[in-house]
Amino acid sequence: MPAIGKDQFAALMRPLGPFEKAPDLAVAVSGGADSMALALLAHAWARQRGGAITALTVDHGLRRAAAGEARQVRAWLQGHGIAHQTLRWRGAKPDSGIQAAARQARYDLLGQWCRRRGVLHLLTAHHGDDQAETLLLRIQQGSGIEGLAGMPMVRALPGVRLLRPLLQRRGIDLAASLNRRGQPWLEDPSNQEERYARVRARRHLADTNSGAGGTAGLLRLAGEAATVRRQLRGALADLAARTVRLHPAGFCRFDPAPCLGQNQALLAPLLADILRCIGGGIHRPRRDRVARLCQDLIQHKLVAGRTLAGSRVLPHSDGLLFCREAGRLPGWLEVGAEKSGRWDRFEWNLAGKAAARLSVGALGQDGWRQVRGQVRGWARASLPAPVRPGLPALWHGDQVLAVPHLNLTAVDLGPKGPQSICFTACFSPFRPLQPDAMILV
Repeated sequence: MPAIGKDQFAALMRPLGPFEKAPDLAVAVSGGADSMALALLAHAWARQRGGAITALTVDHGLRRAAAGEARQVRAWLQGHGIAHQTLRWRGAKPDSGIQAAARQARYDLLGQWCRRRGVLHLLTAHHGDDQAETLLLRIQQGSGIEGLAGMPMVRALPGVRLLRPLLQRRGIDLAASLNRRGQPWLEDPSNQEERYARVRARRHLADTNSGAGGTAGLLRLAGEAATVRRQLRGALADLAARTVRLHPAGFCRFDPAPCLGQNQALLAPLLADILRCIGGGIHRPRRDRVARLCQDLIQHKLVAGRTLAGSRVLPHSDGLLFCREAGRLPGWLEVGAEKSGRWDRFEWNLAGKAAARLSVGALGQDGWRQVRGQVRGWARASLPAPVRPGLPALWHGDQVLAVPHLNLTAVDLGPKGPQSICFTACFSPFRPLQPDAMILV
């Protein structure tokens, strides 16, 4: 079993740059063999360059043993001189789709920690075996060429770069790296549960040692598809720069004219990216629904507009308007003692004197009726009427206190209301409108 040395890991990190002179990295560490090996390798790599890492463990609160496991990971890493933080997923948990929800919560927590501390690079321990499992699942789901490219080595999340330096190595290499150091690791019991599709895929690959359907064959397929994906994403980046005007309030205007003719094949993937970004989704909407949208757009059948993937698609003077579908917005979020957080597609921050009964939520029609008399003409002109209900607002009970995108930062609530509060909300969709190496939000 070939362990990974310092020089080999440096070669894996090289194409993921550029990095600062003294790199500051965050590493997601569950305590399993993969992430423990990554933490030790990344620690040595960063320290050699005058930098440091912080290991982040997410406690989802789904198993009683999780808190104790996080403490064990902390003790192991502190023994190597590695800083460690435990991030906890609080609040109610869904009754179904728990793995997907936990994965979303994990990335939210990791991304928020990085943004608050100005850390630009987040490393995860996905490796070649994980990549092969991903491809097998996507083949079963009928994915297109982009899906068959698997997980990219670099992906831009809001405010942080997600890096996967180990995609070219196998799981046995990581276990060997820990064994050489005498470092134990934890075993996740969920990795043995057949009810999860990924576990079934892993066992299928373990029984398929050779051929196109085995791990090596799937990784070759991923490499070939990734080359096509890079070319496609580059073409989409060029097209998006010419057709999409994104607004900080979380909507965009789209000019479809350059997407017709020789670029018509790019219309569907570009629309899918826009819908995912504006609608706040993680995945692109179904291809058949996007194809119908394309057909109706080409045939001028969108006079009445459309709702799709959490977005409204409406005719506009110079093309189409994409904005958030008000009926799909989450409910109000009680602020409590928190000074920052995430609501819908926005990262919000609160400064100044706090007060009871503060909530973050959609402005809605009721809120707009409260504040419309105070909105300046330029704000009315720049924010179309369909956009206004979905704007993030700070509420004090049932009274609007602030709406950043309308430039309303203070509303007189009388002597009993908060006297000095600064509320900001930054548009930060989980999947920005981007190719792999270009961020448009």
